[in-house]
Amino acid sequence: MKWITRERAKVDRIACPWLIRRWIDPEAEFLFVPADRVRAVAKETGAIPFDIPDVEFGHHGEECTFDALLKKYQLNDPGLAALAKIVRGADTGHPDLTPESAGLLALAEGFRAICRDDFENIEKQFPVYDALYACCRARG
Repeated sequence: MKWITRERAKVDRIACPWLIRRWIDPEAEFLFVPADRVRAVAKETGAIPFDIPDVEFGHHGEECTFDALLKKYQLNDPGLAALAKIVRGADTGHPDLTPESAGLLALAEGFRAICRDDFENIEKQFPVYDALYACCRARG
């Protein structure tokens, strides 16, 4: 599978590639392009657009793209559900939704600032999501 989104990824645009690679397609490829090019490049490449307005894998109501992926792929794991709430809070302007959401938002902003591109960003942040998921699973 090939997926495409806006460049300069922060929360949802890092959490979703983590979810896709860990739970949906370990060989998934990701493209990060300027926001005004996502739809055109998706059409050219056949990539699945995510975290942009008016697509299946985007924000719907209070839910973020991570939530949309969980629903579509019927990922009913309790640890993922707890992680989704953390991501939702960090990504939708509600950092007080969970105790971890504000911290995840701060980490996402920091990683974006120190990484040379989106590929380095996902590489560095995937362990953060691995750890958050492990924490969520341990809590039950």
